[in-house]
Amino acid sequence: MFESAELNHSISDGKYDREMPKLREALLKAQYDLLKDKSFPVIIIIGGVDGAGKGETVNILNEWMDPRHIVTHAFGEMSDEERERPRMWRYWRALPPKGHIGILFGAWHTDPIVNRVMGKISNVQLALAMEEIVRFERMLVDEGALILKFWFHLSKRVQKKRLRALEADPKTRWRVTDTDWERFKLYDKFRKVSETALRETSTGDAPWTVVEGTDPNYRYLTVGRTLLDALKKRLAGDKPAVTRTAALPKPALDGRTVLSRLNYSKTLDHKIYRRQLEKYQGELNLLSRHKKFRNKSLIIVFEGVDAAGKGGSIRRITGALDARHYNVIPVAAPTEEERAQPYLWRFWRYLPRTGRITIFDRSWYGRVLVERVEKFCSEQDWMRAYHEINDFEAQLVETGDIVLKFWLTITKEEQLRRFREREKTPFKSFKITPEDWRNRKKWNDYERAVCDMIERTSNDRAPWVLVAANDKYSARIMILKTLCERMTAVL
Repeated sequence: MFESAELNHSISDGKYDREMPKLREALLKAQYDLLKDKSFPVIIIIGGVDGAGKGETVNILNEWMDPRHIVTHAFGEMSDEERERPRMWRYWRALPPKGHIGILFGAWHTDPIVNRVMGKISNVQLALAMEEIVRFERMLVDEGALILKFWFHLSKRVQKKRLRALEADPKTRWRVTDTDWERFKLYDKFRKVSETALRETSTGDAPWTVVEGTDPNYRYLTVGRTLLDALKKRLAGDKPAVTRTAALPKPALDGRTVLSRLNYSKTLDHKIYRRQLEKYQGELNLLSRHKKFRNKSLIIVFEGVDAAGKGGSIRRITGALDARHYNVIPVAAPTEEERAQPYLWRFWRYLPRTGRITIFDRSWYGRVLVERVEKFCSEQDWMRAYHEINDFEAQLVETGDIVLKFWLTITKEEQLRRFREREKTPFKSFKITPEDWRNRKKWNDYERAVCDMIERTSNDRAPWVLVAANDKYSARIMILKTLCERMTAVL
């Protein structure tokens, strides 16, 4: 892959001086067209060998364009905060919003490459990491992102010469560290692993461009031209193909569903409820302070039909916990800031640190429920969301998160009774809105969406727990008991 980059490309100063002003003007215009269009972000990945001119090239891009609309991130060693969350968390936080350009140094490809060279992971683990990266980039492309990936290359001889020159100059000596020389000793191994990684992650959606790093003029013009061409094509309407999705399962011939088979008649005496509530809240409190939980985190998702008792159930959980160790995230319609990012971005930002608990009152499943039924997104968007959600939850579990998802459901008759009760009760009237009545008219559509969701996203790692909640007491105890059993099994 690197052979073509070793042709020692160079561009004379005269040619550079002629082309640079025109290229700079065109890039600045394209950047402002992007800012005005606001329909997609541009993500520029910068990788490659030490001393190949990565930093200088990024400085040039910021000089040629308006840096106020460019977000530049350099990823080094993980901070304690980053280590306590899934690996991709810090990259999600760095994604640029629509209309902006994000330049990412040493992004999601770097850690797997370095870890393989250093013997911290196997070839199999490297391959799995590359598969994860391909899925992630495919998701970004499906969300509309324009991804440009540049790998800056130097031969072993030229890299050694470059590092020595930087080290000899007092003004640039700081840029060469002991780590750079240690990695230089492993040049051949880095090259082999990097070639594998680039080959596995160079796709039609997000290909790598290998840039010979010897001549700065060549570097700057190559990257600038590539960026300009890609921007002009996208702004002209050249959109990438969207990922195909598998067909949904057909409804059962007898009309029975996972929801209709639940036992809605189950009840619990109030005295028994009070005793069991105290028992399981106490157990949950102890589990949340268990020494092994310090290396875990708990993510609880609450979804369900309107008036099914999500809020009451959440209060019984938080009543057992230290308020300093949990967050409740109520999910409503996305804000302007959230609409400018990939769909899952707003959920990644709320993931808990180790030893903490996050409770989502509605969640990322809105895309396959409300957005599907109300047609707030395209069929292609909610169909591919199943895969993206499963991938997201798999990353959470692999990191050590305990993920539990509760679907609270009641019968249509019980919902009507609760709606009318809320309308008549002054301190409950705020809970009932015209939207609740509109959703009720689409009961069958929502039920089909829920059944499809459960079919496609319930698994051993992150199962759906279906709660028949006609009786609030039995529903709350079931939820608390399930939480305690799951935490006990994991810890």
